[in-house]
Amino acid sequence: MADSVYIPGLAVGTSVVPDVPRHSATVRITHWINALSFIGLVVSGIGILLAHPRFYWGETGGIGMPSLFDLPLPFLLGGPSGWGRYLHFESAWLCVLNGLLYVSSGVANRHFRKNLVPARGDRRWRSVREALAGDARDERADARYNVIQRTTYLAVVFVLFPLMIWTGLAMSPAITSVFPAVVTVLGGHQCARTIHFFAAILLVLFVVVHIAMVWRSGFRRRVGGMITGRVSAGRKGL
Repeated sequence: MADSVYIPGLAVGTSVVPDVPRHSATVRITHWINALSFIGLVVSGIGILLAHPRFYWGETGGIGMPSLFDLPLPFLLGGPSGWGRYLHFESAWLCVLNGLLYVSSGVANRHFRKNLVPARGDRRWRSVREALAGDARDERADARYNVIQRTTYLAVVFVLFPLMIWTGLAMSPAITSVFPAVVTVLGGHQCARTIHFFAAILLVLFVVVHIAMVWRSGFRRRVGGMITGRVSAGRKGL
């Protein structure tokens, strides 16, 4: 429906744009579960890191052994790693199970192919260049992701998260005692720990950029859309 606003010498027409369907229930539920589990992983990961902020390469590493690099953090040996490991373990399995639900649902309803896989025309260098320059950015509620955003989401879901799961399992003696190839392929337990750390840094950076983009395009509207499944497009002039 439309209404009009009278201004002396000028009549301006406006129309109310209806809410735009944006996210399915599965996407919304798994998104918020993943957000909670990710917070648990980051908090517990910091606790584990403070217990031994040194990284090695190979099978073994410890105090008195040469390290690959040291983080400029307090060395709290025997500190909060107990609660940290417990929370990390619980949050990790919640994240894995939730991720499996999200991926299987996305494959079944073709969510990835329809919404995330770049179209053939978007795979050209021109589309990538425009996305990098910001020319292709559209902040309308019904705007689709550009080619860089789509590629990044796919890389996080199908490369970065699986790498985190793999390296996490490779640090588990219970897993590696049954499936030693999980860790030997990576080069050893300390290799798995170091790779896990860098993959975690990339995930944290992704989340920071994701939140910044949500804030820039309308934080309340975007978060509301992830809760209700619909994004209000507001009003636009005729």
